[in-house]
Amino acid sequence: MSPNPNNGPLKNINNNNIESKVEDIRSSTPTAKETTLEWLVGTLWSIVDFFVFIIQSIGYILEDLYYIAFGYPEKDLLNEIALITGGGNGLGRQLAERLARLGCKIVIWDINQEGIRQTVKLVEAEGGKCKGYVVDISKKEEVYKAAEIVKKEVGDVTLLVNNAGVVSGLPLLDTPDYLIERSFNVNVLSHFWTTKAFLPHMIEKDHGHIVTIASLAGHVGISKLVDYCSSKFAAVGFDEALRLELDVLGHHGVFTTCICPFFIQSTGMFDDVNARWVPTLDPNVVADKVIKAIKEKEKCAILPGYLKAILPLKFIFPWGCTGGLLRRLVPDANPHGNISCPQTVIPEPEKKISSTKTDILANLSDSLPKTASLLIQRTSSSMGERVL
Repeated sequence: MSPNPNNGPLKNINNNNIESKVEDIRSSTPTAKETTLEWLVGTLWSIVDFFVFIIQSIGYILEDLYYIAFGYPEKDLLNEIALITGGGNGLGRQLAERLARLGCKIVIWDINQEGIRQTVKLVEAEGGKCKGYVVDISKKEEVYKAAEIVKKEVGDVTLLVNNAGVVSGLPLLDTPDYLIERSFNVNVLSHFWTTKAFLPHMIEKDHGHIVTIASLAGHVGISKLVDYCSSKFAAVGFDEALRLELDVLGHHGVFTTCICPFFIQSTGMFDDVNARWVPTLDPNVVADKVIKAIKEKEKCAILPGYLKAILPLKFIFPWGCTGGLLRRLVPDANPHGNISCPQTVIPEPEKKISSTKTDILANLSDSLPKTASLLIQRTSSSMGERVL
């Protein structure tokens, strides 16, 4: 006859197990007193942390007022290795020349071989050191490969300037999908690839600087620039989130700077923009401001500076006020309907990463795909990667 589990020793064992589990649950469940104590401790810590934040904020404000009155301390850029994307012309070339004068070793990335050659020639004519590479930064594999070449041939990059940019300049529904993808690939996704390629060494040495050339269009929306504004908003967010992450992780020797200029003249992107009230900017003036922001480790530079005081108003006033101002400020970002074509696609068999001193690509116009006829050149100088 089989034993009855409800009787005898088996019953006692089951009861003991149940009682033991119940006791464990009771012991692990906080009492009302413990819960109240934890709440009090948490609340007290939140109050203390709030006042610490207020005191620190007052200190930061006083420090900034002191620097405004007496000038910000400037860091020395001598012997820094500066890599500039889109350095084959425009703002990128201006930055290359200025950084070289300050003693930086310059590395240029662009898709325009001739533009690279001219930038290298200008920098070396002034006694600077410059090397250029043909790199399509919209392709992460090409970025990572080129980064390894730069590390071997030049050294570890300590100053990264994400300057390259493109624009379509069409209403959203008239913008082909591939142009939208191009805007994001060049204007923001490339920042991820270049930063991931060079940031690890900066962190290892606790020394480095990442500069994001964004745009005022990264703070406000403009008609005909839906894809461009979206990509620049993302670039501004990239810079701010990266800065905070580096601070949280304790990498206080690696800095980030975000540059947000109004429309820049003579870059091949917004030469014919219809803008009122705020004048378009001279690229020489913008380049000087960028160098100043880098040396002073400025977090975010709005150009012209007085617009920094106006931007917060978009969150205060009704949309009718904000939209009315933006419509009047930039009545038409692209009145002639032209498309800037800086990111010309080079067919795979002819595409390679090379030093300007050892390998020169064939005439870029010969390698244009047939679909390139869809992209209308604004000027003959707009072949290289350009930035607003």
